Amino acid sequence: MKILAIETSTMLGGAAIADDKGLIAETRLNVKSTHSERLMTVIDQLLRQSALTLSSIDVFAVSAGPGSFTGLRIGLGTAKGLCYATGKPLVMTPTLEAFAWNFPYCRHPVCVMLDARRGEVYAAVFRWENNGFIRLVPETATRPEELFNAIDSPVVLAGEGAYIYRDRLLAALGEKALFAPVVSMVLSPANVAMLGIVKALRQEFTEPVAAEPFYIRKSEAEVIWSKRQ
Repeated sequence: MKILAIETSTMLGGAAIADDKGLIAETRLNVKSTHSERLMTVIDQLLRQSALTLSSIDVFAVSAGPGSFTGLRIGLGTAKGLCYATGKPLVMTPTLEAFAWNFPYCRHPVCVMLDARRGEVYAAVFRWENNGFIRLVPETATRPEELFNAIDSPVVLAGEGAYIYRDRLLAALGEKALFAPVVSMVLSPANVAMLGIVKALRQEFTEPVAAEPFYIRKSEAEVIWSKRQ
Protein backbone atom coordinates (compact mmCIF):
# COMPACT_ATOMS: atom_id res chain seq x y z
CA MET A 1 0.00 0.00 0.00
CA LYS A 2 1.39 3.38 -1.04
CA ILE A 3 0.14 6.57 0.61
CA LEU A 4 0.65 10.23 -0.21
CA ALA A 5 0.25 12.46 2.83
CA ILE A 6 -0.26 16.22 2.99
CA GLU A 7 0.57 18.37 6.03
CA THR A 8 -0.52 22.03 5.92
CA SER A 9 -1.79 22.61 9.45
CA THR A 10 1.47 24.24 10.58
CA MET A 11 3.89 26.76 9.10
CA LEU A 12 6.39 23.97 8.43
CA GLY A 13 4.21 21.95 6.08
CA GLY A 14 4.96 19.57 3.26
CA ALA A 15 4.15 16.18 1.86
CA ALA A 16 5.40 12.61 2.09
CA ILE A 17 5.06 9.30 0.30
CA ALA A 18 5.30 6.04 2.22
CA ASP A 19 4.24 2.42 2.10
CA ASP A 20 3.80 -0.29 4.70
CA LYS A 21 7.58 -0.85 4.65
CA GLY A 22 8.46 2.74 5.54
CA LEU A 23 9.10 6.23 4.21
CA ILE A 24 9.78 6.65 0.49
CA ALA A 25 10.16 10.43 0.20
CA GLU A 26 9.41 13.58 2.17
CA THR A 27 9.62 17.32 1.59
CA ARG A 28 9.21 20.00 4.28
CA LEU A 29 8.60 23.69 3.64
CA ASN A 30 8.90 26.63 5.97
CA VAL A 31 5.92 28.39 4.48
CA LYS A 32 6.27 32.15 4.73
CA SER A 33 3.88 32.45 1.79
CA THR A 34 0.74 30.35 1.57
CA HIS A 35 0.78 26.58 1.13
CA SER A 36 -1.33 26.95 -2.01
CA GLU A 37 1.57 28.52 -3.91
CA ARG A 38 3.89 25.53 -3.49
CA LEU A 39 1.97 22.42 -2.45
CA MET A 40 1.18 20.95 -5.89
CA THR A 41 4.77 21.62 -7.00
CA VAL A 42 6.03 19.71 -3.97
CA ILE A 43 3.71 16.78 -4.68
CA ASP A 44 4.79 16.65 -8.33
CA GLN A 45 8.46 16.67 -7.32
CA LEU A 46 7.93 13.91 -4.74
CA LEU A 47 6.28 11.68 -7.31
CA ARG A 48 9.02 12.29 -9.86
CA GLN A 49 11.81 11.67 -7.35
CA SER A 50 10.12 8.43 -6.28
CA ALA A 51 9.55 7.28 -9.87
CA LEU A 52 5.82 7.14 -9.14
CA THR A 53 2.67 8.59 -10.64
CA LEU A 54 -0.65 9.51 -9.06
CA SER A 55 -2.04 6.21 -10.31
CA SER A 56 0.61 4.44 -8.19
CA ILE A 57 -0.86 5.90 -4.99
CA ASP A 58 -3.41 3.72 -3.19
CA VAL A 59 -4.66 6.19 -0.60
CA PHE A 60 -4.30 9.87 0.27
CA ALA A 61 -3.90 11.19 3.81
CA VAL A 62 -4.22 14.72 5.11
CA SER A 63 -3.47 16.35 8.43
CA ALA A 64 -7.00 17.12 9.62
CA GLY A 65 -6.34 19.67 12.37
CA PRO A 66 -6.39 21.54 14.58
CA GLY A 67 -4.06 24.16 13.19
CA SER A 68 -3.98 27.03 10.72
CA PHE A 69 -7.50 27.64 9.36
CA THR A 70 -6.23 28.60 5.92
CA GLY A 71 -3.64 25.84 5.85
CA LEU A 72 -6.18 23.17 6.78
CA ARG A 73 -8.54 24.28 4.02
CA ILE A 74 -5.75 24.23 1.45
CA GLY A 75 -4.51 20.80 2.49
CA LEU A 76 -7.93 19.19 2.59
CA GLY A 77 -8.99 20.84 -0.67
CA THR A 78 -5.89 19.48 -2.38
CA ALA A 79 -6.40 15.99 -0.93
CA LYS A 80 -10.05 15.97 -2.01
CA GLY A 81 -9.09 17.00 -5.51
CA LEU A 82 -6.55 14.18 -5.74
CA CYS A 83 -9.15 11.68 -4.49
CA TYR A 84 -11.75 12.86 -7.00
CA ALA A 85 -9.19 12.74 -9.83
CA THR A 86 -7.97 9.23 -9.05
CA GLY A 87 -10.92 7.55 -7.35
CA LYS A 88 -8.65 6.63 -4.43
CA PRO A 89 -9.78 6.82 -0.75
CA LEU A 90 -9.04 9.51 1.84
CA VAL A 91 -7.74 9.17 5.38
CA MET A 92 -8.05 12.05 7.87
CA THR A 93 -5.12 12.07 10.31
CA PRO A 94 -5.42 14.03 13.59
CA THR A 95 -2.67 16.66 13.56
CA LEU A 96 -1.68 16.53 17.22
CA GLU A 97 -1.67 12.73 17.36
CA ALA A 98 0.59 12.61 14.30
CA PHE A 99 2.85 15.17 16.00
CA ALA A 100 3.04 13.02 19.14
CA TRP A 101 4.63 10.27 17.04
CA ASN A 102 7.85 12.29 17.21
CA PHE A 103 8.15 10.65 20.66
CA PRO A 104 7.28 6.93 20.45
CA TYR A 105 8.07 4.87 23.57
CA CYS A 106 8.38 8.05 25.66
CA ARG A 107 7.99 7.23 29.34
CA HIS A 108 6.53 10.67 30.11
CA PRO A 109 3.26 12.18 28.87
CA VAL A 110 3.67 14.18 25.66
CA CYS A 111 1.91 17.52 25.26
CA VAL A 112 1.72 18.92 21.74
CA MET A 113 0.63 22.54 21.45
CA LEU A 114 0.15 24.85 18.48
CA ASP A 115 -0.38 28.58 18.75
CA ALA A 116 -4.11 29.38 18.65
CA ARG A 117 -3.56 33.11 19.30
CA ARG A 118 -5.61 35.07 21.86
CA GLY A 119 -3.19 33.73 24.48
CA GLU A 120 -4.31 30.13 23.85
CA VAL A 121 -3.01 26.94 22.29
CA TYR A 122 -4.50 24.05 20.39
CA ALA A 123 -3.23 21.17 22.48
CA ALA A 124 -3.60 17.58 23.59
CA VAL A 125 -1.71 15.39 26.04
CA PHE A 126 -0.81 11.81 25.07
CA ARG A 127 0.65 8.78 26.81
CA TRP A 128 2.43 5.90 25.07
CA GLU A 129 0.63 2.63 25.72
CA ASN A 130 0.44 -0.70 23.87
CA ASN A 131 2.48 0.47 20.85
CA GLY A 132 0.47 3.63 20.35
CA PHE A 133 -0.65 6.87 21.96
CA ILE A 134 -3.77 7.32 24.07
CA ARG A 135 -5.19 10.72 24.97
CA LEU A 136 -4.88 11.89 28.55
CA VAL A 137 -6.29 15.28 27.53
CA PRO A 138 -8.20 15.36 24.21
CA GLU A 139 -7.72 18.11 21.63
CA THR A 140 -8.78 21.47 23.01
CA ALA A 141 -8.21 25.22 22.72
CA THR A 142 -7.14 26.57 26.08
CA ARG A 143 -4.62 28.64 28.01
CA PRO A 144 -1.44 26.55 28.12
CA GLU A 145 -1.07 26.49 31.91
CA GLU A 146 -4.58 25.04 32.31
CA LEU A 147 -3.66 21.78 30.56
CA PHE A 148 -1.84 20.25 33.49
CA ASN A 149 -4.26 20.47 36.40
CA ALA A 150 -4.75 16.70 36.44
CA ILE A 151 -1.17 15.72 35.53
CA ASP A 152 1.38 15.31 38.32
CA SER A 153 4.45 14.14 36.43
CA PRO A 154 7.10 15.50 34.06
CA VAL A 155 5.68 16.34 30.63
CA VAL A 156 7.43 16.53 27.26
CA LEU A 157 6.39 19.78 25.56
CA ALA A 158 6.49 20.17 21.78
CA GLY A 159 5.18 22.47 19.09
CA GLU A 160 5.31 26.19 18.43
CA GLY A 161 3.10 26.84 21.46
CA ALA A 162 5.83 25.45 23.71
CA TYR A 163 8.21 28.09 22.34
CA ILE A 164 5.77 30.98 22.47
CA TYR A 165 4.48 30.28 25.98
CA ARG A 166 7.69 28.90 27.47
CA ASP A 167 7.67 31.27 30.45
CA ARG A 168 4.06 30.48 31.35
CA LEU A 169 4.72 26.75 31.04
CA LEU A 170 7.77 26.99 33.30
CA ALA A 171 5.72 28.90 35.86
CA ALA A 172 3.01 26.20 35.77
CA LEU A 173 5.23 23.11 35.65
CA GLY A 174 8.62 24.12 37.00
CA GLU A 175 11.12 21.26 36.71
CA LYS A 176 8.40 19.01 35.28
CA ALA A 177 8.52 20.99 32.01
CA LEU A 178 10.66 18.96 29.57
CA PHE A 179 11.02 20.95 26.34
CA ALA A 180 11.63 18.79 23.28
CA PRO A 181 14.81 19.23 21.21
CA VAL A 182 14.53 21.67 18.32
CA VAL A 183 14.53 18.89 15.72
CA SER A 184 11.46 17.33 17.39
CA MET A 185 9.54 20.59 17.77
CA VAL A 186 7.90 20.36 14.34
CA LEU A 187 5.40 17.97 12.76
CA SER A 188 6.80 15.72 10.05
CA PRO A 189 4.64 14.92 7.00
CA ALA A 190 6.10 11.41 7.32
CA ASN A 191 4.22 11.02 10.62
CA VAL A 192 0.98 11.89 8.83
CA ALA A 193 1.78 9.25 6.23
CA MET A 194 2.66 6.48 8.67
CA LEU A 195 -0.35 7.12 10.91
CA GLY A 196 -2.44 7.32 7.74
CA ILE A 197 -1.32 3.82 6.75
CA VAL A 198 -2.40 2.49 10.14
CA LYS A 199 -5.84 4.05 9.69
CA ALA A 200 -6.10 2.82 6.09
CA LEU A 201 -5.31 -0.76 7.11
CA ARG A 202 -8.18 -0.44 9.59
CA GLN A 203 -10.42 0.82 6.75
CA GLU A 204 -10.90 4.14 8.59
CA PHE A 205 -11.64 6.13 5.44
CA THR A 206 -13.59 9.37 5.08
CA GLU A 207 -15.74 10.13 2.06
CA PRO A 208 -14.15 13.20 0.42
CA VAL A 209 -17.52 14.92 0.05
CA ALA A 210 -18.07 14.68 3.83
CA ALA A 211 -14.51 15.53 4.92
CA GLU A 212 -14.17 18.70 7.01
CA PRO A 213 -11.16 20.13 8.89
CA PHE A 214 -11.06 19.73 12.66
CA TYR A 215 -10.97 23.40 13.67
CA ILE A 216 -11.97 23.06 17.40
CA ARG A 217 -13.11 26.68 17.56
CA LYS A 218 -14.46 29.35 15.22
CA SER A 219 -12.13 31.50 13.15
CA GLU A 220 -11.63 35.19 13.91
CA ALA A 221 -13.84 36.07 10.93
CA GLU A 222 -16.64 33.81 12.17
CA VAL A 223 -16.45 35.30 15.67
CA ILE A 224 -16.69 38.84 14.29
CA TRP A 225 -19.56 37.87 12.00
CA SER A 226 -21.53 36.18 14.81
CA LYS A 227 -21.19 39.32 16.97
CA ARG A 228 -22.78 41.37 14.18
CA GLN A 229 -25.84 39.15 13.92
